[in-house]
Amino acid sequence: MFTYLIFEILAGIIGGTALIVLLVHLYKKPAIHKIAKQPGIYIPIMLFIVAVFAGLIANRTYPPNFAMPAFMHSHAPGGVPASIPFNKIIDFLMHKDHFENIADISADPASVPSTPKTPDADGIVRIHLTAKEVISEISPGIYFNYWTYNGQVPGPMLRIREGDTVELSLTNDPSSLHHHNIDLHAVTGPGGGASITDVNPGETKTFRWKALNPGLYVYHCAMPNVSTHNSHGQYGLIMVDPKDSTIGLSKVDHEFYIMQGELYTEGQLGKRGLVPFDSDALLAGNPNYVVFNGKIESTPRIHAKVGDKIRMYVGNGGVNLISSFHVIGEIFDKVYPEAAIGVGSSVFKNVQTTGVLPGVATIVEFTVDVPGKFLLVDHALARMNKGAWAVLEVSGDEHPDIFSKIITEQEPISPIMEHKK
Repeated sequence: MFTYLIFEILAGIIGGTALIVLLVHLYKKPAIHKIAKQPGIYIPIMLFIVAVFAGLIANRTYPPNFAMPAFMHSHAPGGVPASIPFNKIIDFLMHKDHFENIADISADPASVPSTPKTPDADGIVRIHLTAKEVISEISPGIYFNYWTYNGQVPGPMLRIREGDTVELSLTNDPSSLHHHNIDLHAVTGPGGGASITDVNPGETKTFRWKALNPGLYVYHCAMPNVSTHNSHGQYGLIMVDPKDSTIGLSKVDHEFYIMQGELYTEGQLGKRGLVPFDSDALLAGNPNYVVFNGKIESTPRIHAKVGDKIRMYVGNGGVNLISSFHVIGEIFDKVYPEAAIGVGSSVFKNVQTTGVLPGVATIVEFTVDVPGKFLLVDHALARMNKGAWAVLEVSGDEHPDIFSKIITEQEPISPIMEHKK
């Protein structure tokens, strides 16, 4: 994982050393000595040095949070910044043993609570999450320092009921290098809870809130710099079921949990080893990777059978791109735009692609009528090249009345088709 970083560090050290040796060697040459003794030679040298420093000052850049409100500026205990540029790699490597290595960062799409969490004996629903900074793979051989809830991306899907009183406790794992908090869009109150859940490494804070509105909502870390925390993977969804079950969602065969996110990394797409976070790319809105559930998929994890009715809870962890969510080869029977549920909320029918804004969710439903592999994509299709895809694998009987291939006389019949005949 650190091999490529070590090579980069060695290249910098060796290159710098070689330059110093070269300058010393040249200085010892009689011809250089002769030039150095010429009157006035030091004036252009000094002017050149002044020009270099003036250029550095004139082109000074600021951290991503400089234009934000003062109380939202980035800060990090121990002096380790949110981004990890090359000149801070040594600091990061010194702390690398603090981080847990997660074999698979991606949240299981099928891990959806079937019902709202049951209140305790005192009528309060209690939820506990842990903010944790870990190391895992974006794709085989490409590692990233993810910031997570419960060691996965997205964080666990939460489910409560409208009217519930909720106590949410957030612990910041002792191994973390940064402060974290949580902002739940389902919460009515300053910062969605972020203002009172600022937790240092090793600290826990709890707050109480009442779920006033049904719907599917995003939650995320809102610790300064907010966009930096979110683009490290700190987001998830919370479902607030309507208290009136007659206006809730209908029964389906499978429910899946999908969140799109952006990863901003230094170097080109596909750079191997541990890839540092790139704050310049974040501000430019140009991620190297756009992924579903934290990483590029390698093996299909969404499975169904022909005839199954499917519901997908789809969120956009952001922080810059609008997702055009589409399942290639399917039409959504129902879409709950912006995941609005309840009296007066719209339901769209027969939808091909639905937009999911950053920090917003949607709910889509459809029935799979034929077998095969169906791609989930962001229909801004260049993002597929950056990882924005997943596979829904459907098994079962063929339905040639819905979908079939026509064999022409010129086209040879495969042995399989011949056997079927």
